[in-house]
Amino acid sequence: MNTAQRLHATVSGKVQGVGFRYFVAKQARDMELDGHVRNLPARNHVEVIAEGPKPTLEKLAELLRCGPPLAEVTSVTLKWKLAKGGLPKFTVRG
Repeated sequence: MNTAQRLHATVSGKVQGVGFRYFVAKQARDMELDGHVRNLPARNHVEVIAEGPKPTLEKLAELLRCGPPLAEVTSVTLKWKLAKGGLPKFTVRG
């Protein structure tokens, strides 16, 4: 049984202004995950909140460590919880 999980990830490095959010959104939509990605006020941080089956979220987490070609990811912090529901289909936020 795959219980839905919620992944809260913070990605640090050169992740703003390089298409990182759109890269994550495309991957998450292709995986049929719910949630969002957004830039954080600190210039070098992006937040990802996603819900779905844990194996799928683990694949997304691996992609976060690489990012698109222009990104330079220095760290990824992952927090796992049970899914709460109520998230939209995956979106990009400001």
